[in-house]
Amino acid sequence: MIYGLRHRTTYSYQEQVSFARCVLRLTPRSSPTQTVLESRVAVTPQPSAVVEKTGPFGAQTITVTVDKPHLALVIEASSRIDVHVPPAPPADQSLPWEAVRARALESHDLRPEGPAAHLYPTHRTPQTAEITDYARRSFPPGRPIVAAAAELMTRIHADFRYDPGATEVSTPVAEAFAARHGVCQDFSQIMIVGMRGLGLPTAYVSGYLRTIPPPGQPRLEGADATHAWVGVWCGDEAGWIGFDPTNAILAGNDHIVLAIGRDYADVAPIDGIILATGAQTLKVEVDVVPEA
Repeated sequence: MIYGLRHRTTYSYQEQVSFARCVLRLTPRSSPTQTVLESRVAVTPQPSAVVEKTGPFGAQTITVTVDKPHLALVIEASSRIDVHVPPAPPADQSLPWEAVRARALESHDLRPEGPAAHLYPTHRTPQTAEITDYARRSFPPGRPIVAAAAELMTRIHADFRYDPGATEVSTPVAEAFAARHGVCQDFSQIMIVGMRGLGLPTAYVSGYLRTIPPPGQPRLEGADATHAWVGVWCGDEAGWIGFDPTNAILAGNDHIVLAIGRDYADVAPIDGIILATGAQTLKVEVDVVPEA
């Protein structure tokens, strides 16, 4: 499936901003599951400096500096991407989860696609006994990894309420877990904490999810959104498989990957600093349009 993507972010300021420096992670990358056909990022006002790098997990970062006074900052990323996610192996034919854990601990693969970097806790995904115990119920001895991860994903979907107003980007994962509500970021980080607590490599995946309007209704321009889900390393043969606990589905051709990291901090689409006084407002518009 080929998609046209548009991700437009507008910061409007109450007072003039004299200086802004932002790190942008808005350029998708090609991988075994998708091919980037075109990609560009435009910033208004025109930056005085642009530095492009590749991050530690393979994502392209663009650091822009705007040093002319402005009342609005507009960042628009557009891409064409061919998504071709292979079907996951039958859940009951995947490796036992203990075998995956052993292989991950023995792996010497330090590349971004290897399991090593995704085994350990981070500031946003700390080891948490309560969340590990919650995940453990889906991982009895000898259970195949895909079946166990799928059950955990389904339990999170059933046990937690989706509530966009309940949490913020900075909400600790233990707080979202205790309250049993949140958004895709919270559900993904809960699943990551639980599985890492069992010694299993899991990654935070940011991207986009194609949304289909109700029958007879037009697709609303700018109404799509960024999304997050979990990558689970299922052994050398199966590799990484995406699990979407917000929707209780495996990631497929409706999921477009933007960046992969250990937690949200590694993949935030935009972060940075400004020099200004006064308030600011944020508007984000996303379009995910499949080509006929």
